[in-house]
Amino acid sequence: MEQNIQIETALANIQKLVDNIEKVIRGKQKQIQYVLTALLAKGHVLMEDNPGTGKTVMAKTLAQSIASRDSQHGVDFKRIQFTPDLLPMDLIGSHIYDDDKKEFIFKKGPLFCNVLLADEINRASPKVQSALLECMAENQITMGETTYPLEKLFFTIATQNPVEMEGTYPLPAAQLDRFYIKLTFGYVDEETELDIYRNYLGIQDNLEHIQQVLSMEEILFLQQETSKVFIHDEIIAGVRNIVWDTRKHPDISLGASTRSGITFLKCLKAFALVNGRTFVTEDDVQYVAKPVLDHRLIYRNKDARQKALASILDKELSRLSKLKISG
Repeated sequence: MEQNIQIETALANIQKLVDNIEKVIRGKQKQIQYVLTALLAKGHVLMEDNPGTGKTVMAKTLAQSIASRDSQHGVDFKRIQFTPDLLPMDLIGSHIYDDDKKEFIFKKGPLFCNVLLADEINRASPKVQSALLECMAENQITMGETTYPLEKLFFTIATQNPVEMEGTYPLPAAQLDRFYIKLTFGYVDEETELDIYRNYLGIQDNLEHIQQVLSMEEILFLQQETSKVFIHDEIIAGVRNIVWDTRKHPDISLGASTRSGITFLKCLKAFALVNGRTFVTEDDVQYVAKPVLDHRLIYRNKDARQKALASILDKELSRLSKLKISG
């Protein structure tokens, strides 16, 4: 009985968060679901798109929707604009000399926050990009011989411009692997865009006065409930099959790792919960596979990117559909 109440509470809280974000972010239901999937799976999300599609507003809205313990303006949100001259210490922090104490003390950088917006991450050098690796993978930052833990709630939303644009550095495979989900935010449809133009002042007002609908503790509770979502053994086997097939496919030069498969399973559970279910279905596999796996694979050519993963997915979904798995 108590478990049912907890699940009902979790589902209701997710819906409150979605409804609150949609007051500002219009026509992006699927993208909102993917962002929350990464959040509940205790991962991070990478959004690739042209400027002006709402990526930054999405990050701000999410941060302001979550109440912190000691602020009326949401959890601690930091935005870092990545540029070619950015240094690792600009993110991590540095030691400064304290005249009173007559010693060097560590002044924390903007990475010490709850929700981080790493804007245009691929405009910074690989050395700066690598400064994010430890904090995203292990929720800690090491300076010299001292390790500083980050907040229990630490969520990175990184944006990047298409790599064909001038002044960009492609993210290395190790960096991409730290992002649970990569998605394209995209433009809204014509009708939604017209609605935005008619009501942009009201939307801006909604952003400035966004309500905190969940506490930080409630977000941490949702992350705990995500791990309890049921996933059938055949779907677990399906994830294994998809991962293995990426390693054997002739058009893929670097397939998915075991860590990729674990991330896939975590995101399947989170996606199910975001969609109001306590069990994973084969449809979830179809929706989650590309955002989770595509950026982790290295294809032999551009045509392969369009077809290889899709063919692997079709084969496995066909197998699962014949089993008639239900929650």
